Amino acid sequence: MSDFSEYTRLDGLGIAELVRRGKVSASEVLEAALARADACEPRINALSQRFDARAWAATAVVPDGPFRGVPFLLKDLHAGLTGTPTRNGSAFFADYLPEQTELVNRYLAAGLLIFGKTTTPELGLNASTEPRTTGATRNPWNLAKIAGGSSGGAAAAVAAGIVPLAHATDGGGSIRIPASCCGVFGLKPTRGRNPAGPARGEGWRGMSAEHVVSRSVSDSAAALDVSCGPDIGAPYWAVPPHRPYLEELQQPAGRLKIGFTTATFTGAAIDPACAAAVTDAAQLAAGLGHAVEEVAPRFDFDAVRQAFRVVAAATTMALVRKRAAALGRDPSAADFEPVTWAFIGGANSLSAVDYADAVATLHRTGRAIGHFFTEWDVLLTPTMARPPCDLGQLSMMNPSMDNYIANLNGYTPFTMLFNASGNPAMSTPLYWSEGLPIGTQWVGRYGDEASLFRLAAQLEAARPWAARRPPDFPA
Repeated sequence: MSDFSEYTRLDGLGIAELVRRGKVSASEVLEAALARADACEPRINALSQRFDARAWAATAVVPDGPFRGVPFLLKDLHAGLTGTPTRNGSAFFADYLPEQTELVNRYLAAGLLIFGKTTTPELGLNASTEPRTTGATRNPWNLAKIAGGSSGGAAAAVAAGIVPLAHATDGGGSIRIPASCCGVFGLKPTRGRNPAGPARGEGWRGMSAEHVVSRSVSDSAAALDVSCGPDIGAPYWAVPPHRPYLEELQQPAGRLKIGFTTATFTGAAIDPACAAAVTDAAQLAAGLGHAVEEVAPRFDFDAVRQAFRVVAAATTMALVRKRAAALGRDPSAADFEPVTWAFIGGANSLSAVDYADAVATLHRTGRAIGHFFTEWDVLLTPTMARPPCDLGQLSMMNPSMDNYIANLNGYTPFTMLFNASGNPAMSTPLYWSEGLPIGTQWVGRYGDEASLFRLAAQLEAARPWAARRPPDFPA
């Protein structure tokens, strides 16, 4: 099993089935994963921490779950694993040891073997993963390009074949953006679908969600079956699914009413390749029997963007203050990258009324998007407005916050809206341009991951992507 081609050609469920049947041992699978990581890491820099000895010890008794013996990586943001730091991409959190999260409990019970954590931009605040603590994570399809963020390490590790699936988080597109950049599948679940506790009630006032990026749709569905449902004391949760998501993949997608748009919500320009990816996906969906029409939801994007910044800044400041209290000292500019420090500082001018108004704006937005989905089953958009850019263009070492925000908004005008509204949304790797993957975003009704999974399975069958690999990282 240490042969790369055997390990990297299977998805997580396929590996688990071999382990369950005794065709290969968990230790042999882990050996292959560690060898693949050793071979890929010098080039992509996707791992911030390694726990090889811990993972080897875990192979002695592996739970008989759906991912029995499958190597796995946690994002180095929010995910607490007992005895290991969660560094949040920041030197200020270098020795931060949170309690183990319920989501990690569920991943371990499913049989996943966690052997490391993946890179993330500082405090998860960027659409590119190039923090000064770990350096730039590179896109396996072109090492000069961004892997996306904030789950850039996770997506790069999956694309390069280090693991078949990896934990990821999404507060403004941080699952979907790196999935688009790295040519993998990424679904952001409905608000409240997965547990956030025990230390947190919610992330970014419910805008942030946790799940995985994966090569196959089936791994994503099975992972959500493993993780979904409230933990003890959850402030709210999504309506339980009608059946397991993995079973949904065997159900017909039906004839969906799909609206699509190639226009950015800001009115800014879109790269022709990103527009072409949507047009191509719309034609594919129509060819599969769906009703497809050009349309877009109506809402106040400027108000949403401002509300997003208020909530994100306030909650990030609260996190930093809590860490400062534990360290017994005040934070300083030297502790953070310039953009992060400016972002945190912006919270100082906010009032409780500002925060309350921002939350009210998010709720109004959710209702506006909800009305759109009374008529439409799915909305199709580009995942990003431009293909992956060169490393450095979105660096948080930029001394100008305004310049940084302008650059960021030019790339990511499509994803944040559905963090604000709480709807499930996925990025599919259906299109490539000049050797780079260009993702398409599909958004579903609140609580209806099932329809998205059925559609994703249909799209994957019509145009398979799981076996497609970056030329420099073949299976």
